[in-house]
Amino acid sequence: MKTSRTIAALSLAALMASGTVAAPAVAVGEGPNYGGNETINTSILRTYDEMVTELQKQDARQPAMELEVIGQSVKGRDLYLAKYITNPDNPTILYLTQQHGNEQLTTEGALEFIKHLGTGKTTGVLGGVNILIVPMLNPDGAMGDVDFPLDGYIADGGRNLTRANATGTDLNRDHVAKMQPETQALHENVMRAYDIDYMIDLHHQGTQSERDGELVSGSILYPTTPNADPAVVEGSKRLGAVVFDAVDSTGWGHLGRYVGGSAETISRNGIAVEYGISTLLFEMRGMSDNTAESAVLGQKSNGYLIKQTVTTLDATTRAIADGSIDSVDTSFWETLPEQTTRVTE
Repeated sequence: MKTSRTIAALSLAALMASGTVAAPAVAVGEGPNYGGNETINTSILRTYDEMVTELQKQDARQPAMELEVIGQSVKGRDLYLAKYITNPDNPTILYLTQQHGNEQLTTEGALEFIKHLGTGKTTGVLGGVNILIVPMLNPDGAMGDVDFPLDGYIADGGRNLTRANATGTDLNRDHVAKMQPETQALHENVMRAYDIDYMIDLHHQGTQSERDGELVSGSILYPTTPNADPAVVEGSKRLGAVVFDAVDSTGWGHLGRYVGGSAETISRNGIAVEYGISTLLFEMRGMSDNTAESAVLGQKSNGYLIKQTVTTLDATTRAIADGSIDSVDTSFWETLPEQTTRVTE
């Protein structure tokens, strides 16, 4: 008997092979939301151990891939970096997922992308770009192995997933002080160890954001701190243009401009300033678990959100590899409205 995870993987494989989805109206984000009537089943998401198994399997299969442990979480779980470095002189992009443990579909998408990199579909691409992927920075939160109560969390299926790490710290507010072992590992063994040009920080947001009266499938934003070098910001805008063109034109994706702050404790801002790296925040719609009903999205939407992640990673990798990112049109940022929150009765 096929498990629900196997069925989901097969559905995603068919989705990627076809390049289309059958019901764009659903994919653009029309639901289903969690309304108290649907079970949010976390058993269909990979556990930390299952993620590690998949990474090790792909590492054994793919000659171009190298797997590195960059540190440990509060609870002692290894933190992994998947590397594709064919030429140190090539431009390098870092994809970072699951700083927040309850935002897992980006990690699922990153794992699908890693499998994608091991196929003939990316022949020639790896010759022009170096790729770094941190597929789960907050494994303790992802496993609900935390030192605070889990009362009120919505998800079922064997585990809850929390935004914070085991100590209750939001890792995406720790990029100046760097007090937590997860952020220390990221900065010491990735940001300072590799010559990185671009970074996409992949997250999830709530379910009620909209643009032009239509619920978004996600939203994007470049560094907004005034301390970021203008050239870095421009590179970030170009990175966002590649993502917008790849996703918003599909018919199933619909992106807005994220409403974000300028604090440098946030990776999008702090990393841009500290390392001179062009960064982009991508907030996918919905979360895998939360205490707020408006944040959690039913798992029937998982497939297109995973596909949105794969599309994002594939498009940016190709644009950097062939150099087209250097001339991409960024004028859409001038008219892309900030998303608003849909008012519900």
